Amino acid sequence: MDILSRLIDLAGLRTSLDIRCRLEGAFEIDHEPAARGVIPFHVVLSGNCRLRLPDRRVVELTAGDFLMLPRGEAHLIVGRESGAGPRPVRLIHDGMLPVRENGEGAPDVDLLCGHFDSATGSSSLLLDTLPDVFHASLAGAQSEETLKLLVGILRDEAMHQEAGALTIATAICLALLTMALRAQNTAALGTAGLLALIANPRFSRALKAVIANPAEDWTIDRLASLSAMSRATYARQFKETSGMTVAGFLTDLRMTLANDLLIRTRRTVADIAVEVGYDSEAAFGKAFKARRGVPPARFRQQMA
Repeated sequence: MDILSRLIDLAGLRTSLDIRCRLEGAFEIDHEPAARGVIPFHVVLSGNCRLRLPDRRVVELTAGDFLMLPRGEAHLIVGRESGAGPRPVRLIHDGMLPVRENGEGAPDVDLLCGHFDSATGSSSLLLDTLPDVFHASLAGAQSEETLKLLVGILRDEAMHQEAGALTIATAICLALLTMALRAQNTAALGTAGLLALIANPRFSRALKAVIANPAEDWTIDRLASLSAMSRATYARQFKETSGMTVAGFLTDLRMTLANDLLIRTRRTVADIAVEVGYDSEAAFGKAFKARRGVPPARFRQQMA
């Protein structure tokens, strides 16, 4: 499994589509802060609108855009500015989802709104390094045609509402998230994180090796050698690119993999300790408790 697929798998995301918005003219749709572990997202099927945040930031959204709020911030979805006030919004059901409408003609924006639930106890290693507003536009993306195709299928499923439409739509939303993550680069994100590491061929080579064999004795020297860099250059550029030290990342990744094994398997804590690169159960237990606040066995009981 490739790096990004593995990190998404470890995040334990479940997709839910909540509502479709077909709106025109002036409107304001308020979204309260999401509960812990709930990650709102919006997919623009057609048209355009704006997203406003409490700090007055405004994000312009247009057809094919995917926007996610990893920290679940409160936000407003708003229509075009006009002299008239917002039109009354009515709620109907189209057979697949509830639908908000405020007009009779062609909408100015057709928007799918949903959320990802991050499973209790699952890894947040990838999500924690994303910006508060993760916005992926099709413009200039290498996967533009594929993304357009997926958005087109989403739109068709929402319109025709045939058997299984909701299952297809939710699966496509997770695919869109994956492709949006893949399409982004360091400049577009404007922040350091795992995506920046994955996008860098030198770092991604070392990351792939660590994820495939976490039990290996991964020193900075070994990782630097895999990345064709000196030790000092590797350590400095790793922190600049990811926002983490090499040692901190290795520990977080090993705890992430341990999380997954504790929840999904019945292997002993001692076996898991060895699997993720610790010489003793005691050393693993100490490191796990420092990161999670409870010993591994207690964590497993709580998740059960």
